[in-house]
Amino acid sequence: MHLSTESISDEASANSRWISSVTMGKKEEEEVIRIAKKIDKMAQKKNGAGALDLLKELRSIPMTLELLQSTRIGMSVNAIRKQSTDEEVTSLAKSLIKSWKKLLDEPGAADKASEEKRKEQSTPVVSPSQGSPEAKEESSSSNSSSKSEPSEVAPNTLINTFPRAPSTSDSIRLKCREMIASALQTGDDYIAIGADCDELGAQIEECIFQEFKNTDMKYKNRVRSRISNLKDMKNPNLRRTVLCGSVTPERMAKMTAEEMASDELKEMRKNLTKEAVRDHQMATTGGTQTDLFTCGKCKGKSCTYTQVQTRSADEPMTTFVFCNECGNRWKFC
Repeated sequence: MHLSTESISDEASANSRWISSVTMGKKEEEEVIRIAKKIDKMAQKKNGAGALDLLKELRSIPMTLELLQSTRIGMSVNAIRKQSTDEEVTSLAKSLIKSWKKLLDEPGAADKASEEKRKEQSTPVVSPSQGSPEAKEESSSSNSSSKSEPSEVAPNTLINTFPRAPSTSDSIRLKCREMIASALQTGDDYIAIGADCDELGAQIEECIFQEFKNTDMKYKNRVRSRISNLKDMKNPNLRRTVLCGSVTPERMAKMTAEEMASDELKEMRKNLTKEAVRDHQMATTGGTQTDLFTCGKCKGKSCTYTQVQTRSADEPMTTFVFCNECGNRWKFC
């Protein structure tokens, strides 16, 4: 089969444009990653000098949803925005994040990005003179090298790829889905991660509804507790793990208050539990009356003390002292 000169020329031109766009995309990705690393270092060292120039560089780069997801540049920009005291830096960072958010708001944006990536990885490179033996050899080596490249340069993909939640016409359920989605949008992490908050909110609500099979008070309380914890600015890790998919909608729908709590609150509860156990141990042993200790609060000497082994056996015992006059408690080793 003979190809006309015109058809070969058109095919060569199309391939040339495709190669050019892929090369351009890689250059942009490398440039964005370079800027992101510099911004991350600034945020870690709490030194924002030069941040404005980097943000201006970012503004000149045409951003796509695929580029936004693969580089996670949104997280870097958001970190420097929160830390910087320079109004120009925070203003430009906000402007960039706002413009990138529009990419997420486009209908089917996430599907389009993944589809484009699949096309990019599967489209073969055709040589304009493929009919000749020399061209076939060249094409063969070109294709074999291009097959090995995608595994090396393929960007991170979205983790949160769960089946879509069934639709509903129930007004209460729709409102709950909307509120959960709004809670997931607290902060700007969802922009950097590229998560579909509306779909995630619907999935979490669907799991809650499937457990109770109605929208009674138990259902509403469960939804309310999810919203409260997801909106907690002191507990961003919970929100991020849900957005990334580390915590599935099914898991999020059933988590207890203790499981959803921030690391700080978990540590506080742990310490309070330890103190309560020690107080209980001291109370049950009765204690020994003495006037050898002086209360630091009322200066009284009527005290009761108890000694408890709170550490390893070869360590000194901890002495708990209770002032019989004012109720003050203290301890020492």
